[in-house]
Amino acid sequence: MNTFKKSLIATSIALTMPLAANVAQAFETSANVTLTTDYKFRGISQSDTAPAIQGGFDVGFESGFYAGIWGSSVDFDTNDGSDVADASMELDYYAGFAGDLTDSLSYDVGYIYYDYPTSNETEFPLTGKRDLDYQEFYASLSFNDLTVGFAYSDDYWLETGDFYYVYADYGFELPAGFSLGLHYGYNDFEYADDDSDPKDQEQAFLFDGEDSYSDYSITLSKSYVGLDFSLSWVDTDLDDDECGGTDWCDSSVVFSVSKSM
Repeated sequence: MNTFKKSLIATSIALTMPLAANVAQAFETSANVTLTTDYKFRGISQSDTAPAIQGGFDVGFESGFYAGIWGSSVDFDTNDGSDVADASMELDYYAGFAGDLTDSLSYDVGYIYYDYPTSNETEFPLTGKRDLDYQEFYASLSFNDLTVGFAYSDDYWLETGDFYYVYADYGFELPAGFSLGLHYGYNDFEYADDDSDPKDQEQAFLFDGEDSYSDYSITLSKSYVGLDFSLSWVDTDLDDDECGGTDWCDSSVVFSVSKSM
């Protein structure tokens, strides 16, 4: 009887080990942590032009499905010491599908939710309390080193209405292990500040009559001793008045160091 039990256990282990190996091979996990001199998102500082710490965790499956979470410290204090919004943390939750269509053409489609868990709803005189959290749907195509993409939100940050974002990225290798990345993005909003409806003026994301802007950047990067270093020049076509009287949209140089695990 003991011999039978031992044989049964051995058979079970032999059958289970390949199954566990197949499950382990079916998905991969990764993590990252970053220190940056400024958290710039679509050309606009999210950390009041101060340093930020960031990190994320991802899981990807053989089917092309992936999901993850990414977080960063944020600071929306204006130059005069007032708060545009009361928040100290951003957490992004996302999921999507990515894969290859041909040897040189790939795709990525997904959903992302931007959460500010430490924030309170911001009170506005005409439109009342408005939330910072929002969602986006995104898609992109990559052909060799060129990527073109699109994102859409039905109610952008601080409930400022529909938002559309189109962008293009191009990267290429340089000597000595360096790489160079070029980026251009166009941001389009539902509301303009010069609208005749005072509520629409209050809901405008941008000031001084603007309802759109462009952001662009050039990034030099290199991996060394297990770390990823990047130096970026980031700018927009907005001036301080259009950016709410802040310097968040000004041209700046951003240095970052990251570790992937």
